[in-house]
Formats: sequence, C-alpha cells, structure tokens
Amino acid sequence: MATAAHEVTPAESSAHPPADSIVVRFAGDSGDGMQLTGGQFTLSTALAGNDLATFPDFPAEIRAPQGTLFGVSAFQINFGSTAIETAGDQPDVLVAMNPAALKTNVQALKAGGLIIADEGEFGERNLAKAKYDANPLTDGSLDKWQLMSFNISQLTLDAVKPFGLGNKEALRCKNMWTLGLALWMFDRDRQPIVDWLKSKFAKAPTLAEANIAALNAGHAYGETAELTGPMKQHHVGVAPVEAGLWRTVTGADSISLGLVAGTQLANIPMFFGGYPITPASAILHSLSRLKEFGVTTFQAEDEIAAIASAIGASFAGQLGVTSSSGPGIALKGEAMGLAIMTELPLVIVNSQRGGPSTGLPTKTEQSDLYQAVYGRNGDAPMPVIAARSPADAFDCAIEAVRIAVQYMTPVMLLTDGYIANAAEPWKVPDISSYAPFAVEFLDTVPEGGFEPYARNDELKRPWARPGTPGLLHRIGGIEKKQGTGNIDYSPENHQAMTDIRKAKIDNIAVPDQQIELGNDSGKLVIVGWGSTFGPIHQAVRRARGRGQDVSHVHIRHIWPMPKNLGALLKGFDQILVPEMNTGQLKTVLRDQFLVDAKPLNKVSGQPFQIAEIEAAIFAALGGDVGGTVWPNADQLPEPFSGHDDGHTKSDGATLSPQSAA
Repeated sequence: MATAAHEVTPAESSAHPPADSIVVRFAGDSGDGMQLTGGQFTLSTALAGNDLATFPDFPAEIRAPQGTLFGVSAFQINFGSTAIETAGDQPDVLVAMNPAALKTNVQALKAGGLIIADEGEFGERNLAKAKYDANPLTDGSLDKWQLMSFNISQLTLDAVKPFGLGNKEALRCKNMWTLGLALWMFDRDRQPIVDWLKSKFAKAPTLAEANIAALNAGHAYGETAELTGPMKQHHVGVAPVEAGLWRTVTGADSISLGLVAGTQLANIPMFFGGYPITPASAILHSLSRLKEFGVTTFQAEDEIAAIASAIGASFAGQLGVTSSSGPGIALKGEAMGLAIMTELPLVIVNSQRGGPSTGLPTKTEQSDLYQAVYGRNGDAPMPVIAARSPADAFDCAIEAVRIAVQYMTPVMLLTDGYIANAAEPWKVPDISSYAPFAVEFLDTVPEGGFEPYARNDELKRPWARPGTPGLLHRIGGIEKKQGTGNIDYSPENHQAMTDIRKAKIDNIAVPDQQIELGNDSGKLVIVGWGSTFGPIHQAVRRARGRGQDVSHVHIRHIWPMPKNLGALLKGFDQILVPEMNTGQLKTVLRDQFLVDAKPLNKVSGQPFQIAEIEAAIFAALGGDVGGTVWPNADQLPEPFSGHDDGHTKSDGATLSPQSAA
C-alpha cells in the first residue's frame, strides 16, 4: 500500500476540533480494485491529518469467480478528528460495486447509514449470482438505510471515452471514479492521487490520463448529486496529536523497519530467509527494498530451507530472521529446535491466520499461541512477543532483536493478518532515544581455553564467528556437553543442559506489566494480547465512563511473562480474556498463576467488535453500571455504537503508539 508522511506542527498538535469519526467500507468484486481504492483513500486521509485505522478483508482466491458472494473484497477505514483505535464496528457509508458486495456487507451497516450502489451491475445475472430473488435497489428491502444508486459503470465509460480504451480496460477505471466521489464526500485533495497515478502509469500515459479523468468525473458527480440526494459533503477536522513527523504504516512495514532498526542498534547485518505465504509475504517484499541498511533477503525453495538459511547466517555472525504463518511455522518446527539446541540468535515472525492446515489464508486469528510457546519437540523454551497494532510492531521487532542477541536464543514475534495488512499513522521516532545493544563477538581465545558453551551471568554462551583463529567448535542438533559443546548422551548432562536452557529463558529481563486503563485492582480486568488491543481499550474506556469498575491489561511478553503479572491479576475479582482462538492465553494464565481466568472467544476470521467486548463486560459485572442495575444489555445507555470515543492520543506508555498522521 502507498504510504503518506506528514509533519505535524505545534499549532496542529494543540488544536482541539470537535470529536468526529466516520467509518467507510468499500466493497466489490475481487477484480474491482477495492484494496487499491481503500489504500489511496487512506493515503489522502493521512495527508488530511486525520487519525485512522483500516481493515482490508479479501478472499483467498487470486481471482474468485466474478460476481459471487465468496469473491467479495472489502476495505474498511475508520477516520476522525479524535483518537482511533479500531477500524470501527459498523460502517456509516457502504460503497457496493455489485449485488454480491451489497449482500455480504449491508447487514453490517448502521441503521440510517448511506449505501452507494453501482446500479449498472444489478442486472439479472449478477442478482442471481448473489442469490437475490428481486432487485434490492427497488424492492424496498433497503428502506432502513439511505440509498443512492447510479450507473457508475456507464458514468466511468463516459468519462474515459476520449482516451479510446476498450470496454474492459475502461471499466477498470471505475474504482478511480468511486474514489473521486469519496474524495469529494469527505473534502479530500485529489492532487496526491493524481501524482500517484502519473507515477504508477509513467510508461502508459494514456492509462494515467484515463484514470485521472475518471477520478475527476467522480468528484464532479458528487458536487451535482449533493443538490438532489442525501449525499452531503462532510469535513473531518485534523486530529490533535504530538508535533513531529508522522507516516502511515502497515504491520508488515512496521516490522520490517523495526528489524532494521534493531540490527542497527545491535551493529550487525541482517539476513532474511523467507518463503511466500499469506499474510507474511509482505515482510519479504518490504525488506528487499532496504538493502542499503545491511539487509540481505533470500527467497528460499521452501519453509525449511528459509529458516535453515537464517540459522546458517546467525552462525556466520549476522542476525538470521525468518517469517511465515501457521502452516509454515509448523514446517519450521524442527529447525527452531536446532536454533534452540545450538543457542543461536534468530527472529521468527509469525503472521497468524485462520487454521488449521490451509484454513483461512486471508482471515485473521490468534490461534498460534500454543504453537509459539510449546510447539516444538522436547523441552524447547523460546521467548515470545506479541505486537498489539501495526505501529506497535516497530518496537516489538526491536525488542525481539534485543532479546535474541542479548541471550543467544531464537525469539518468536507474533502478529496476525489484521495487523499485517491494516494501516495506521505512526510517529516516526527519534532513533537516538533507543539504547544501543551492540553485539560483542568473541574474537580471542579466553584464558584457560575456549569453551563454546561457557556461560555468563545471564547463561548466555559466547558468539564465535567461524574462521576466528583458535575458536573452532562443534555445532549441531545432538545434545551438547556443558562447556565444551562436544556430543554427550549422558543422563546427568542432558538434565543439566535442559535445566540451563530453561533457566536462561525464564530469567530473561522483561518489563513489569502495566495497566493500560483503570486501576491495579477491582471487580474486573480484561486481559488481552495482540490485535485485540483496540476493541478492548475502547470497550473498557466506555465502561469506565459509565462508572463500571473494569481495567485493561495487555500483555506484550507472552513468554516469559512479566514477573509481577500474577500478583497483578490476583488483585481483581474477575479476569476475562478476549481472544481470537478457543482460549489459549486463558489456559496459560491459569497454568502459570492459578487464577480463574474466563474466556471470551471468537474464531470467525474477523476482529472483535467493541460492542462484543462491552456486552461481555456488562454480563460479567451483572448489569452494575455506576450503581444502576440494568436488567439486560439491550437497555444499556449510549455510547454502544461501535465508534471510537473522543480522546487525544500520545505515544506514551499507557496508550498504543498509533496516532494521527
């Protein structure tokens, strides 16, 4: 996705516009360019200074059959003049490019929301593919919403007619016509999109001009449609944020930049060995463009070769990094054990998706936590870190690099499909504010001789690069003798080495767990990890606004866990753990701290909605809202709408570092 950067001035950062947020969903056939449309609308929104969060939602098929329900591709963006934590529960505006897009998305639209439909695509054939018995644009079934339907296809053909394109090529411009209309609706500048089109089609200027004409035609249509229909232009003010340079990032972008920053802080080059898999492939693509920072990228023939090459690079004195999703992580399992046995630094990024097996390649899930913590043969402990948002992935990647090189261990960094593909604004940090952790290789023979499995106070073994005089040593997957690293099958040695490997990971220094929102004791704590941060944070904020005694804890260090976490959790009467799995973190918390954690599970391939967690809070507290007992959730007072609430973000410790561009 294209990115945007914006320098926020002190005047802008101190402005306080009225709190306002809008959720827009673009939906169409998987060949209609909805992801590109959403990405470019995101770019213009960032340049306008709004805070935002996006949710790309597309099918797994490269090109699903046209007009079918399972071939619908959608892109949702929540943007506003206030802090945005999620992509929004319910869209205010739905742009439906065909009947299938309408059918699969309209029930998510809030009551009274606006539907913009391309009536040119609502012919009998497409209606039948979407399993409509009658045309919903005319049968009254959409009366609970505002409806504007016009023939976008024909309007696009008219706009690009002067350029002599064939019918098929001309219709490919209709996403730009739609984007032009959306830019008008929300008072956006077209020039950045025009510049992008000229750059994209630099070798095909006719296509560039045709798409620009379609963009301008859609914008002009909005000005005309305002006179006769429910479509009104709506300006959303700049979100107040800290002064500085901001840019939009996806999770894949953020991880890539964080890995580069981490290796720069460690003062070593990086080798990335990867194999294409959804949704992790974007990290390989991103890192391949950063060669000037000492990054070598290698697309291997399979997942095993990818991680094996990264382990080899670590043995040679670089930081090996590999990336995959659940099925590929399973294939890498034996090699992870090799990295643990050889005690070499390695970063493994797991962009989780719906499973098991091939599962739901393009849908999000958090079902690999067990795999990350326990999923290797033998006792094979490994640190695990989880990013909470696209912007947070930058710091998590640096932390993964730090632990890997400081303790000579592989580290797994968990994200998911939502984090990997979604975009949000990120304040570009001052890298000088990060403490360096430069690697110290062993380059001379110590007094008393060289032992490759000697230990320092942190139980870290020395990192000796091959070819260093006097430091020749054995490496491999067979059990090592303490100190010398020679092969040793003895029971006593295996017990000792297993205990040492466990103790090294258990004693890794991780920060104490903080409260994200609320008090450090009370009636209820919502404990989350990964991409559930946004909906949990907003749900807890609203509940506390109604007087409910609830707090939010979000865990970054999944293994080892913060030392104070057990005592912190025991200060609450109830513990609720929302997860996009069947209760994996809940089980780990019960095991480690003997607390009665209760699950809130969702495995639909879609992120949690704010309202779902609000309802769970209400149910857990028995309807006690600020001293008023409400008999059921349907009677809860507002806000219960699924929009983010108004508050100003910073990049401080208790809020996610996602803020307005």
